[in-house]
Amino acid sequence: MEGEEGARHEILARKGEIALPQARDQGRGRGEKEMCGIVGYIGPQKAFPILLEGLKRLEYRGYDSAGVAVIQEGKMAIYRCAGKVKELEKAVWGKNLEGTVGVGHTRWATHGRPSEDNAHPHTDCRGEIVVVHNGIIENYLPLKRELEAQGHRFKSETDTEVIAHLIESRLVEQESLEQAVRKALQEVRGAYAVAVLWLKDEECLVGARCGSPLIVGLGEGEYFLASDIPALLSHTRNVLFLQDEEMAVLTREGVQVTNLAGEQVSPQIQRVLWDPVMAEKGGYKHYMLKEIYEQPRSFRDTIRGRFSLETGQIFFEEMEVIVEAMAKAKKIFLVACGTSWHAALVGKFMIEECARIPVEVDYGSEFRYRHPILDQSSLVIPISQSGETMDTLASLREAKGAGARILSICNVLGSTIARESHGCIFTHAGPEIGVASTKAFTSQLAVLYLLALYLGRQRGLLAEERIKAMLEDLIRTPQLLETLLQQSEGLERLSHRFYTKDHFLYLGRGINYPVALEGALKLKEISYIHAEGYPAGEMKHGPIALIDAEMPVVVLAPQDRTYEKILSNIEEVKSRQGIVIAFGQAGDQELSKRVDHLFLVPPTSPLLTPILFALPLQLFAYHMAVRKGCDVDQPRNLAKSVTVE
Repeated sequence: MEGEEGARHEILARKGEIALPQARDQGRGRGEKEMCGIVGYIGPQKAFPILLEGLKRLEYRGYDSAGVAVIQEGKMAIYRCAGKVKELEKAVWGKNLEGTVGVGHTRWATHGRPSEDNAHPHTDCRGEIVVVHNGIIENYLPLKRELEAQGHRFKSETDTEVIAHLIESRLVEQESLEQAVRKALQEVRGAYAVAVLWLKDEECLVGARCGSPLIVGLGEGEYFLASDIPALLSHTRNVLFLQDEEMAVLTREGVQVTNLAGEQVSPQIQRVLWDPVMAEKGGYKHYMLKEIYEQPRSFRDTIRGRFSLETGQIFFEEMEVIVEAMAKAKKIFLVACGTSWHAALVGKFMIEECARIPVEVDYGSEFRYRHPILDQSSLVIPISQSGETMDTLASLREAKGAGARILSICNVLGSTIARESHGCIFTHAGPEIGVASTKAFTSQLAVLYLLALYLGRQRGLLAEERIKAMLEDLIRTPQLLETLLQQSEGLERLSHRFYTKDHFLYLGRGINYPVALEGALKLKEISYIHAEGYPAGEMKHGPIALIDAEMPVVVLAPQDRTYEKILSNIEEVKSRQGIVIAFGQAGDQELSKRVDHLFLVPPTSPLLTPILFALPLQLFAYHMAVRKGCDVDQPRNLAKSVTVE
């Protein structure tokens, strides 16, 4: 935006551009993704067609219900439905909505089942205030109880409706919608991106964010809100990325941005240079890279709302089913394929360490053919990103037929595995389009960690204070993942040295040997370089014969109880002229003396090291494949969901 056009928007701002390479600069603004979608509009045109188009452009994110609200002839016209945007379009067909200000939303259920009542937008008691919201309000229950005591009536099961009633209660004290929203959000704890309308002020649309992305689009005499760039590109390329605890007030004259304290801020106006196809990838060159960078957010979404730091309690969906299954379980079987099988191997370490209950890990393709010993005391946990993996589904049915209880871990609501299980824990990782799984893996590990803590508490093996400390470690993990993403260039440089190699060996010990298997799998899947993952102690039982001056050996070396052993394994490789690429922990002075190349990850508790080691291995595989010119998102011979045996 230049010259007079910039002045017209009444924003004190710096000018800049967003090109594709800059999309990597994640921070807390651009590039963050939520599964739900927000669109808002104020201007001279009919709002509804713009809202509908924007929602369609956000459909790739995944959702289970949709809705719009438009101020129409002095009334708030609201249409909502469970299902897809096309169902919403049918519901509004022939209504001739003429209003020029409105909001739209696509929702992925977190609080309350997918239904018309729970779909957004949500309103206050009088139906005059409308709110759409991405994120989770962590303190919605005490706020709801307080509002109910004041006489507010709630019509949904969602946390979002609390925001509408809270704004309504604050409008009694405040002079404007902007002030009431600001006051209400100061009382909210959690993550949110919100867009708010008020029937009595149709010249104003308010948006705010904290932890969930929200973008302001700047058109010519019209203004937009959206949770992601694709919703805006048909109308404008000039955008503002709101930062945490910032609020935008959109009127027909312009946009003002303040923080929650009411102080004016000067956001940078950026011009988006993405084409629409690249915009769906968030500006990344590949879906895989986008999904690697989404992991801090997807990890937060997986753990959010599932524990209490005050009591150390763990919460999952369908708790009654889970409590019953866990109480009877004498043995646990984790069943999965591919990357999910590697997550299951890590889960075995976690559960046995925390709960001291025996765990077996099986390939879905082998489980039913070995005639496993199952009965009503067996708990079988199928793990699948898609929920449609045929081998895992067949194992589920075999176990269910033998009387075992089934508690699945899955990413896709309504999938076959989720439906056929007695209970399901959803990872809430968001859509994963790249064939090589990345964010699904770390989200599965987050669920398994929480499940291990739950079992440890239930069996009386983990004291409340110990669980609280372990949860504190978990909460810090997304920030550590963000730190790792900032080091991607080092891994890219490393790939330039090794992309011509034909063979790799990956070594790990203890809870990290499954991560060595996963790192090798990633390299094989997308770069077509032959790679083998091994427990490091097994190297001398055969694979050591492969090591020579041309063999790169990737070694995972956290400073845990296996550290001295892994140093010995490194010496065995070096004594045979092998090239050692080590992944260690920050502060390790000894490791740097022994290896050829070293990448450091932040220190964390031993049970969480697999999550931090997995991400740089994903990035290394990605950069290797790109350097070789491979099709990263659709590797040859592979499919995202394997629905045949």
